[in-house]
Amino acid sequence: MSEAQPKKHYPWYTVAKILGTIAVHTICPVTYRHTERLRREGPCIFICNHQSWMDPVVVALPVKKRQVTFLGKKELTGNPILRTLVLGMRMIVVDRHNSDMEAMRACMRVIREGGILGIFPEGTRHHRGVMEELENGASLIALRSKAPVIPIYIDREVKPFHHTNCYVGEPIPTDDLIAQGVNRETSEQLTERIRAYYADWILRAKAGNG
Repeated sequence: MSEAQPKKHYPWYTVAKILGTIAVHTICPVTYRHTERLRREGPCIFICNHQSWMDPVVVALPVKKRQVTFLGKKELTGNPILRTLVLGMRMIVVDRHNSDMEAMRACMRVIREGGILGIFPEGTRHHRGVMEELENGASLIALRSKAPVIPIYIDREVKPFHHTNCYVGEPIPTDDLIAQGVNRETSEQLTERIRAYYADWILRAKAGNG
């Protein structure tokens, strides 16, 4: 796969990072753990649990020189203001309720160009349970692209005057599943692996070993 660096940040993406930086250092404090694991070259996939509209910003902030291309649900484009922001940041819009081959091709193009793809496998914001209800789309993209999968865990909803921790984990192994072939069964196996990884990781994080 290409290791070409993606294009420079789009203006709305840069604006979002500037505002996000101010927020996480003032009214929405976030402490990051192991951000060195995000400083990678070449294509990769960031996956993260989803509790707040701030989550994409929190994920993107530690990545200084590269832009993260996020997947976002189609419903976000229903509001004219959100649509402008979503498209201005070059987010990939996906129809969660149908087989969206256009979005799949866009994801694969990001990987081929050496970029970073950001996915929230839960599909929408969840406030109870973490990575318990997952969609197989993220696993399918990971197996097809063969890109490293970097897990990120945000331990609570990001909101004013509450402290949040953001943990970055080691890549989730996928080579054995890729060797078996990319199909529904291996995608489901990877989805279950992601679910189990987060369940164990959250316990360790709560014990201070995250």
